Amino acid sequence: MNPTHTRYLYAYAVVRASDAVAGALETVTGVADGPVRAVRHRDLMVLAGPVPATDHDEQRLAEHLEDLDWLERTARAHQRVIGAAAAVAPSVLPLRLATVFHDEEGVRTMLGARHEQLLAALDRLDGRTEWGVKVHALGTARPPGAAAAPREDTPRAAASGRDYLRRRAAERHAAQEGARREDEIARGIHTTLAALAQETRLHPPQNPRLSGQAGRNVLNAAYLVRREDGPRFTSAVARLAERAPCDGMRVDLTGPWAPYSFAGTHASPESP
Repeated sequence: MNPTHTRYLYAYAVVRASDAVAGALETVTGVADGPVRAVRHRDLMVLAGPVPATDHDEQRLAEHLEDLDWLERTARAHQRVIGAAAAVAPSVLPLRLATVFHDEEGVRTMLGARHEQLLAALDRLDGRTEWGVKVHALGTARPPGAAAAPREDTPRAAASGRDYLRRRAAERHAAQEGARREDEIARGIHTTLAALAQETRLHPPQNPRLSGQAGRNVLNAAYLVRREDGPRFTSAVARLAERAPCDGMRVDLTGPWAPYSFAGTHASPESP
């Protein structure tokens, strides 16, 4: 840690310089319930707030990133600031969680070095929001016309060991075909929604033990959608969600969000 600094700056997002955005942050609190201010350089500014240096140096941040309670608190504060900016700014470039700078000079140095990249990213995100769609397979999908295979829990019910092995092979085949059918349905949903979006991002499936959601996560996607196309996109999701239970699926929609999944890594943090 640099001993000349007792406080660092936690950075939330990059936006175009705007008094309206700066004003919207006056009543917003960020990480550690701290205030938020705009650090300007030319026609850009970073939304940032002071945090204790002793709790946000490289070692402590590495420890915090393993702490689920800290991550949840920080993510909520991070989203609160970005949401306030997104309500008044035409585009917001969210920064990664736990992006920390030594001071305002470090922030302005980053803005100057990456000025063109940041402007191009903001231009690309103008008037666009992110919607998240998750599809969970509930384990009941079967290929059209297929009947559910009878299940026996023990080989005693089988006429012979050979019959038992055949039954188990049939069950495995039915499970594989069911999973294939679920993946096919998820691909169809994604294809339909991607046609209504400017860009898409496919995220890794969520672990049900961590998410608490029932079923296998067969689609975890983000869609960058123009604001004026939002109603059309959400209506399409609603229609898909209505049909999904017939296929043994569940479709969940979240948003609109600032475009976290489409921000890239144009403003990586410096090392405290």
